[in-house]
Amino acid sequence: MNHIDWELVNWSRAQFALTAMYHWIFVPLTLGITFMIAIMETIYLKTQDEKWKSITKFWMKVFGINFAIGVATGLIMEFEFGTNWSNYSWFVGDIFGAPLAIEGIMAFFMESTFIAVMFFGWDRVSPKFHLLSSWLVAIGSNLSALWILVANGWMQNPTGTSFNPDTMRNEMIDFWAVLFNPVAVNKFLHTVISSYIVSALFVVGISAWYLLKRRDIVLAKRSMLVASVFGFLATIGTFWSGDESARQVAATQPMKLAAMEGLYEGDRSAPLIAMGIFGEQDKTVHKKEQFLVEFKIPKALSYLAFLDSDKFVPGISDLVHGNEKEGISSYDERIASGKIAIDALGNYVKAKKNGDLATAGNELKTFRAHEKDFGYGYYFGKNPHMLIPNVKMSFYSFHIMVILGTYFLVLFIILFVKTLRGKLDQSRSLLRLTLWSIPLGYVASQSGWIVAEVGRQPWTIQNLLPNIAAVSQIDAYSVQITFFLFLIIFTTLLIAEIKIMLSAIKKGTEH
Repeated sequence: MNHIDWELVNWSRAQFALTAMYHWIFVPLTLGITFMIAIMETIYLKTQDEKWKSITKFWMKVFGINFAIGVATGLIMEFEFGTNWSNYSWFVGDIFGAPLAIEGIMAFFMESTFIAVMFFGWDRVSPKFHLLSSWLVAIGSNLSALWILVANGWMQNPTGTSFNPDTMRNEMIDFWAVLFNPVAVNKFLHTVISSYIVSALFVVGISAWYLLKRRDIVLAKRSMLVASVFGFLATIGTFWSGDESARQVAATQPMKLAAMEGLYEGDRSAPLIAMGIFGEQDKTVHKKEQFLVEFKIPKALSYLAFLDSDKFVPGISDLVHGNEKEGISSYDERIASGKIAIDALGNYVKAKKNGDLATAGNELKTFRAHEKDFGYGYYFGKNPHMLIPNVKMSFYSFHIMVILGTYFLVLFIILFVKTLRGKLDQSRSLLRLTLWSIPLGYVASQSGWIVAEVGRQPWTIQNLLPNIAAVSQIDAYSVQITFFLFLIIFTTLLIAEIKIMLSAIKKGTEH
């Protein structure tokens, strides 16, 4: 670890971020639009109104285009765990691989099987079985997200596992603890429900375009009604799950919370910075970001994080330098503890190899005593400020996400009311605003992932494995080549999807 190839680490991170962010362009639409399709088909089966059938088929076509291209990016992302992050895969493959395997065997195959029935079974199976297939596609796509987010949640808050010093691997000891990890459960709910907002914005946006063009009016108005209600409920659910997410972050990743709020000095009755703009850095305090403009809500952060307006919220300085009064160890102390754990593990292996079981037992006890700080040991002899994530990126991403979420809530309410009153097609400025809100949903969704992943850096697995130790020992040049290769491929796929989707939208249901 004294000769870290930072070029390799940074390019590996960049390549995975590229793949994940492109993949996430396709996923949110799939997660939500499948449920709206199932709802529309349910209405068709209840009413026997052929217009609902044509509306269902139209959105089904849009979903199919999005799903087909989204699969390609997801497969590449999973392969990168083996190519670029082989140390990570070795270290936690027994845990991380289990939910991904279940996702492939159960959720993805279920989704893929019933997609065939959904698209080609209109005249081949009974209406009720076709409807069941549509609902199972929606459930299957969301189950896929469940298992992937269980794996990601474990990385944010490792639980239900134990490190085996003889195999040098983490092993699962409690599957249910991994599955019902509070961070994983909340991450699934927040990620999936917020994705419904993206899909609802897409549907209302396309419906607004039809109303502006004065065509496919029935499709537009009925889709607008379903999607505005769906989006409103999803926005309420997102705020609820986001509120719970803040408490999970405060409990398990205090540095991420501090970065999200640009909080350097901890405080009891800590204020929430509702809006803020950073100015120059304070060079005297290791690149401390200073606010040029900020709007604070007194005591709100303490209450948001702990449901106690007088609770102490640690800041970045408290976590780096420690706070004895609040019982917070400094990063220097945790790094020293982690170094002891790493050395003890090495001594254990040597002693056991030499048959010195007494020494091996003592070294193992030392390792277990310091195991919780194991990952920090990789930074021994290095600046502890390296363990601070990108504060500006975390802060701005979090606040963009929250501000846009509030905007979406108001938009869905207005659209629903206007649709019920039959006045929506008279509000052409609102329709244009709705159309141009489609990309804002993707901005908010991507911002959420930036908060989740950038905010926990440099950890691949929180407190256990930093990214400097997780990468494969390969040539950085090969990662650079594949980065640009993937950039070209993903951009081409995205352009192809947009063109095909725009063609399908222009055809609508009347042509």
